[in-house]
Amino acid sequence: MLTEQNIAHTYRDYTKEPLSSDEIRDVLAKLKMNARDVLRSRDAKKEGLTGAETDEELIELMSKTPGLLQRPIGVVGDRAAVGRPIENLLALVDGE
Repeated sequence: MLTEQNIAHTYRDYTKEPLSSDEIRDVLAKLKMNARDVLRSRDAKKEGLTGAETDEELIELMSKTPGLLQRPIGVVGDRAAVGRPIENLLALVDGE
């Protein structure tokens, strides 16, 4: 969608270059969310997560199993948005 709108962006393939724990913490701060807010529940169940995990445990798990993290996530400066629905990314860019 960003390409269709001629919006310059950088794509990071999370499967080949997962976010580190520190990067996830940084993105969460920009999103103003906690780890559970961006956890993909279906993948969490597949991984056997119980729901009792702490944010720090989830962050570590997300860095090792990137499929647990909602995507796409757009980051512009000190702001970020989860791209579901995808229009959230356009709103993020429009707010530059």
